[in-house]
Amino acid sequence: MVPLARPPRLRPGARVAVVAPSGPVPADRLRAGLGILRGWGLEPVVADHVLAGHPRFGHLAATDAQRAADLQDAWCDPSVAAVFCARGGYGAQRMADLVDWDAVRAAGPKVFVGFSDITALHEAFAVRAGFATLHGPMIATADFLGPDTPDGPESPVDTDSPDGAYGPGRVVPGAGTASAPAVSASTAAASAVGAAAGQRTRTRTRTRARDHLRATLFDPGSVRTLTVGRPLFPGRAEGVTFGGCLSVLAAEVGTPGARPAARGALLCLEDVGEEPYRLDRYLTQLLRSGRFDGVTGVLLGSWRDCGPYPQVREVLAERLAGLRVPVLEEAGFGHNTGALTVPLGAHAVLDADAGTLTLTRPALS
Repeated sequence: MVPLARPPRLRPGARVAVVAPSGPVPADRLRAGLGILRGWGLEPVVADHVLAGHPRFGHLAATDAQRAADLQDAWCDPSVAAVFCARGGYGAQRMADLVDWDAVRAAGPKVFVGFSDITALHEAFAVRAGFATLHGPMIATADFLGPDTPDGPESPVDTDSPDGAYGPGRVVPGAGTASAPAVSASTAAASAVGAAAGQRTRTRTRTRARDHLRATLFDPGSVRTLTVGRPLFPGRAEGVTFGGCLSVLAAEVGTPGARPAARGALLCLEDVGEEPYRLDRYLTQLLRSGRFDGVTGVLLGSWRDCGPYPQVREVLAERLAGLRVPVLEEAGFGHNTGALTVPLGAHAVLDADAGTLTLTRPALS
């Protein structure tokens, strides 16, 4: 696998498009995300059908043809320097084959940002156009918006939990009790100071995803090394990054334009809401299909709401052991709070022992 064509970095004043290739987008979150992009000095334009809705299916942002046209029109518009996905959900696979990839290739590389269901489009841009992309936060999601989320940000993942099981909508045991023992004034003051410090830390965590994306877009040389994670299997490897959401990668097997194998690749995997046995199934399918043949190393991100992490870890370790390559786990990208942006189609060095992924050159030119 060879590195893919890099798009140029963004400059203040750049015109950028927002599309919704998958699920429906809340209008208030879209407005908030556009405000952040404007605050970065960008000029965002919203594709025609982002808020259109589907006439029959509420889980889609618009019809397949409309969503495909939005993406293609944005990409082929010479005034647009980047395309941001508003959100994921489901639907990218339905519209991917309706895009004229020859026209996309002719338009040249541009910044493309998204993750989750957008994995299907990352693969399409890589295989059908030869373009590098960014696995990063989407502008109408709580992780990008953070404290600016209109209806309140989702509860952050409890990173102190040993099994990582406390996600949005779940209650940490012991929280929200009706009564508590009396405390002294000094203890209360200390608690208030601690709470304020904790709030500042949570705010930094809540904005980390968009801050890291911003650095990647405007100053990519400053984020060439991601210091994240710990070794699941030790060692050092180099290759070209590819991957994304595990379940979507498994669904890509046998589809038009799907890559047959990933020789020379650093595989990046994450997912959300999939029980350990389902993760086992997806990994087994990809291994049996030969999709992972020749992988040089693996970078594992978050497994939010996939069950107790020790169980998830056991499945990952057992299924990936046969690759006999370095594996770095808990690498800080995916559906987790403060997720990092990971360039796809970029040559990089994975050092599982040091917990680092280092790009050999910046993600954007």
